[in-house]
Amino acid sequence: MAILVPGVASAQTTVQTPDQDAVQVDEIVVVGSRIRRDNYNAPSPTQVVTREEATLQGFASTTEALQSTAVTGGTSQINNAYGGYVTDGGPGANTIGLRGMGPSRTLVLLNGRRVSPAGSRGSVGSADLNVLPTAMIDRVEVLRDGASSVYGSDAVAGVVNIQTRQGFEGLTLEGQVNAPTEANGNGGSTRLSVVAGAKGDRWRAAGSVERYERDELTLRDREFTRCQTDGYIDRATGGSLDFVDPITGKPKCYPITDTGSNGVTINTIAAGVEGPLNARGQRTFVGVSGQGAAGSVGSTFNRWRPNSAVDTGVVGFEGVGGGANDVNVRDTFEDRMLNESLISPVEITTIYGEAAYQLNALGNAEIYGEFLLNNRKSSQTGYRQLALDYAKGSPLIPDNLAFSTAMTDQGLNKGADVGVRAFIGFGNDHSTQEQRFNRNVVGIKGDFLIPEWRYDLSASYSKSRSEYTSEQFLTDRLIESLDVVETAPGQFQCAQLASNPGCVAAPALSSQVIGGQLPQAWVDYVFRPVKGVTEYEEKIVSLGLDGPLFELPAGRVMGFFGLEWRDAQIDDTPGLDSQNDNTYNFSSSAITRGSDSVWEAFAEVEAPILRDMPFAHDLTLNGSFRYTDYDSYGDDTTYKIGLVYSPVEMLTLRGTYGTSYRAPALFEQFVGATTGFLSNTNDRCNEYGRPNVNPNRVANCAAEGLAPDHYNLSSVRVVTLGGAEAGLEAETSTNMTVGAVLQPPMPSGWGDLAFAVDYYEIEVKNGVSQYGAGNILTRCYDSDPADFAADVGFCALVSRDPTNSQLTVQNGYVNLATDIVKGLDYTVRYRNDVGPGSVLFNLALTQYTEISNKLFDEDPLEDYKGQINNPEFTGTADVSYAWDQWRVRYGVEWIQGTDSYDYLGVSPSDADPSTAMYDFEVGDYWLHNASVQYTTGGWTATAGVRNIFNEEPPTISSGYYNRVGNAPLYSGYDYLGRTAFINLTKSF
Repeated sequence: MAILVPGVASAQTTVQTPDQDAVQVDEIVVVGSRIRRDNYNAPSPTQVVTREEATLQGFASTTEALQSTAVTGGTSQINNAYGGYVTDGGPGANTIGLRGMGPSRTLVLLNGRRVSPAGSRGSVGSADLNVLPTAMIDRVEVLRDGASSVYGSDAVAGVVNIQTRQGFEGLTLEGQVNAPTEANGNGGSTRLSVVAGAKGDRWRAAGSVERYERDELTLRDREFTRCQTDGYIDRATGGSLDFVDPITGKPKCYPITDTGSNGVTINTIAAGVEGPLNARGQRTFVGVSGQGAAGSVGSTFNRWRPNSAVDTGVVGFEGVGGGANDVNVRDTFEDRMLNESLISPVEITTIYGEAAYQLNALGNAEIYGEFLLNNRKSSQTGYRQLALDYAKGSPLIPDNLAFSTAMTDQGLNKGADVGVRAFIGFGNDHSTQEQRFNRNVVGIKGDFLIPEWRYDLSASYSKSRSEYTSEQFLTDRLIESLDVVETAPGQFQCAQLASNPGCVAAPALSSQVIGGQLPQAWVDYVFRPVKGVTEYEEKIVSLGLDGPLFELPAGRVMGFFGLEWRDAQIDDTPGLDSQNDNTYNFSSSAITRGSDSVWEAFAEVEAPILRDMPFAHDLTLNGSFRYTDYDSYGDDTTYKIGLVYSPVEMLTLRGTYGTSYRAPALFEQFVGATTGFLSNTNDRCNEYGRPNVNPNRVANCAAEGLAPDHYNLSSVRVVTLGGAEAGLEAETSTNMTVGAVLQPPMPSGWGDLAFAVDYYEIEVKNGVSQYGAGNILTRCYDSDPADFAADVGFCALVSRDPTNSQLTVQNGYVNLATDIVKGLDYTVRYRNDVGPGSVLFNLALTQYTEISNKLFDEDPLEDYKGQINNPEFTGTADVSYAWDQWRVRYGVEWIQGTDSYDYLGVSPSDADPSTAMYDFEVGDYWLHNASVQYTTGGWTATAGVRNIFNEEPPTISSGYYNRVGNAPLYSGYDYLGRTAFINLTKSF
């Protein structure tokens, strides 16, 4: 990444573009302050990423550049690899969060003004990077410091300001292709754009049109995702402790175990008989005798797989579950699972324009405007299991299974007992999103009444509208299709056909149906698209005045004073079937609707205290203050104080301390009460008596009165509530940064060297967050038995129904007691003339010294630094050489290895990597990139390779962490593999 001066923003910036003379920029405002300066060193560390550097690195979009390790410091970001997960902004949205504090605490600006949230579903609260006009961007400024008093409440961890190519003249055509050499050639991207601009004596106008497309990458396309295994290790022998698939003799692909395994029961039925009442007076269902499948144990089963060769016991079926059998004896994987999206595809069209006109009136005023229109189409391919219940006595059940009573009605059989439940591998399903984002800005700026003062009055209106569709089984149609009468041998029709015209009878239970071969007419009837619409609107009016206040011996005291009003509204209306809980084994969603507005008054003052004195080359004080008044959460104040001290010209010391106040986002306040369901396999007590289960889990499940072979037949109920209903409060935080910049004078011919180091601390109190239902369940049942019995920590969010053992997890938005991030940034820049050209070396290193949080005041503070997905060190380095019309570059990205043994270990053996059955350690991760650029006659060609050595992501064991295949789900790793890229630009 290009850093103009490491950690120091300079107003006297020379911008060099191909085939153009250097342009001197006399007076600018760099992110971090609203005061115009002629010459200054900023009190806050600021990183600048130029479009030229992004092109040399092979980034095809601003999104890719912003989510890179160099900008994010190695913290995980939401990108297109999260298409199968529930994320804020919905599938396809890409966001950025600095310092690991999440996107809701990072403010994104375009030309110094807010970029409004965009996305789908109810949890829209952050800017979607997909809306940015990549073709028109000149540079990106990244402020790695809290700035709520300068920019508003959500600038807690930092600010990202995207600056367009204002004043652009001419016509530029650009095209870029990124083509993976691995992954069967899939996952590539293309971008085509046109940028045009012109200006006259009193006017200027410029704009761009661009098209970006990224192809789908599937699980089939990468080796590390084709066969996901548990990865459990016998440290004594070095062998595997995974369940061995009797069919292949190898560890089972996509088994059913803990978090991170994606297998589902398929090609199987549940069949048994009613047993005696248990100690709690509940009905029980037990297995029956039969022939076991290869790998099974015992002779009594309640799960069966078709096998036409079986002529005893349950004729036509072999036993694959029940008793002491491992759940993975049954089928859990089929080839269509590999069609799932690893990287979801996207198509983006963006139109951007900006213009300005000098009025020669109202203080030599200029009126200006910006227009942004963006359309995103994204989609994801998933895989669905269908658990289909056939009622006891149904004519759809064959005679050899008529004996069975598997369970009480689970909701499909109008109160009748379930005779047979079929676990069907249904196949692939698809979700789509189409988002339209529009942003309009108008303003006027000019000289104020006081000499050398300027005013800037602007208003903006942004609207995002997203239509999202997912394919769902409709519960009411399943119910009616399963209620049938036989009209002729082997012929069935819906019993209530008169009141449900168009109803299609469910297929009779057979080996083909169990195997996923379903009549298309029936599928078309019960499996339907469910469409929802999300709209988000934001209006902003802002007024700023800036200029000199008075003179001090060291210079002028500059000030900025402003007012801002913001009003935001969210309206997410899920499809009626989703609202009415009519999507079978899927989440229901209520309407999310709410609004909030805020008035803010703010001021910033910068005073030069000393200048050009002995041991005081420069001493400048900067202070800012903001008063905030939200309709929803009342008022508060924030402030920030910064100091820049240069005892001598070569050394700059700087520091800031500030406070922040963030009202919860609209979705955090108003998300509609949503009840979702996770698969029954998420019950952490399922078959907890099997070998190699966490001993804490064994003790806690036993404490609930569950048998070691317990297997929950009920889905896990997950309840999400908006914070307004749950007593959510605004969060407050403090932010401190202390640093030094060294720019020593070098002997002639030795070049220019600069070094910066900055230490930062961010502490958030009452932070708004969710932990996730799966995470809550795992950490509750694996917690200390004393904590489990006391119902504290995560266990306070979990309850179990004593009558049917159904789990309910409260996963609403809560105020975390403490969230702390501490660390250091190191930056080095060296430039020198060598031979016919010049060499430039950049090094950026981020070190986290603490990444900790706790959910409740009484909980211990957990430090996640150095654990998986939270590396202590990350870094980037690049060296480039430019001469004549050529420029070559070589870059390296580094993520330090991590391990989670100390945190996840529940016994001395688990905490010791030499004895633990889990592999929760990953080594250092390196990505190498190289490129060459040639410019002539208005043409610029850039070609290169990302991930030269085709470094694959590391692998870990199943459990605790979400995985992509066998690799951690983490944005810092490259899932594409080696990728060649070429960029062609023609300027007229």
